[in-house]
Parts: sequence; structure tokens; C-alpha cells
Amino acid sequence: MRLSELQVGDKAEVTGLLARDSVRRRILDMGLVKGTRFKVLRVAPLGDPVEIFFKGIYLSLRKSEAADVLVERIGHVGDGNPAGQGRKNRWRLGGAV
Repeated sequence: MRLSELQVGDKAEVTGLLARDSVRRRILDMGLVKGTRFKVLRVAPLGDPVEIFFKGIYLSLRKSEAADVLVERIGHVGDGNPAGQGRKNRWRLGGAV
């Protein structure tokens, strides 16, 4: 399954990357490596971009980049906190976290 196929609220784990060259390096440099677990927070109306949350990072990927990330779904819509719930803690006294 590809990251671009997930819905808001889904949880998944990265199983591989199809991206090549600079796109692959960029995705890996951001920490989205094999075994990384994340949650889909938002998907734009046309699916571009997709916002995910992992390791304390909010990351938005283009639809084409998300299609290059292979994943295994580990949680479905409705598991855990509602989408966006974590944003309440994103800003704290003194600025961004």
C-alpha cells in the first residue's frame, strides 16, 4: 500500500521507498525511514498535500512523493485521538515547540 492511499486518522509504518535520487534522499533526511510509524493528520481535497505526524514532526508531502512511500496500515480511522488533536500542544508558552 502507498502512503497516498491512506485516509485521515490512519496509522501506518513505512515498509519501503520507491523514490529515486534527490527525492529519496530528501525523504530519508527528514526521518521517514523503514520502520517509522506515523499518523495521517490531513489530506487536502485533491490529495495534495498529505500531512503526517511522526517523532514529534509535522511533515507535508506532495501526492507524488506520498505515492513513492510504501506503508503497512497499523491503525484505522477513529483509532486514538481525532485528527488535529495533537496540534493543541504544538504551540506553547514562549513560541513553537
